[in-house]
Amino acid sequence: MFEDDDEFSADDRAEEGLTRLVAVERFVAHLAAVPWFTHVGQPLLPDELRLARDYLDALGFADADILPVRDWEEATFAAENPGFDSAHWDAEESLRAALTSASLELLDQRELTLAMTRVSERAGTAVQSSIREAAAIGRVSDEALLRAAAGAAAQAAHHRALVEAAGVDSDHPFHLKFQLFETGRWPIAVIGGTFHLF
Repeated sequence: MFEDDDEFSADDRAEEGLTRLVAVERFVAHLAAVPWFTHVGQPLLPDELRLARDYLDALGFADADILPVRDWEEATFAAENPGFDSAHWDAEESLRAALTSASLELLDQRELTLAMTRVSERAGTAVQSSIREAAAIGRVSDEALLRAAAGAAAQAAHHRALVEAAGVDSDHPFHLKFQLFETGRWPIAVIGGTFHLF
């Protein structure tokens, strides 16, 4: 990120690193207010469809169709489908690695680890409470499915926090994907060229 050491001093890096840690902390404080899973199964709104398309375009899956997932039974099928697109996972993993590297240009490993631990702890608490409420409303008793949903949300929070740690633009795919969670949705996966959005 900072190739010219003459133009970007150690003090500048330290100041920017502090700015990034503050941004992550602000994001952590926001996690309890996210309406996790509150709109799953409801008809997709035009803004949500546009957001999903922006995410797919930014991730490199412009040709993927968007399939609304209507209920928890369909969500189970999508989450367990062996046709999960490995290219989708690979693309997100590549982005995660790039953001981690960019973050470590500003923060040392210990600082980043501590910040991400706080994200995981706070996200885990917020998501667990919300997923239980959604399960009660949807009459879901499949613990494996609930763990998958909670895990996906926690992972999205981790990815979104890395966006803050690295200081990248708000059009980053992880920023856009987290916005889908902020609408109360569960973006499950790209399967066979189709993006399953609950």
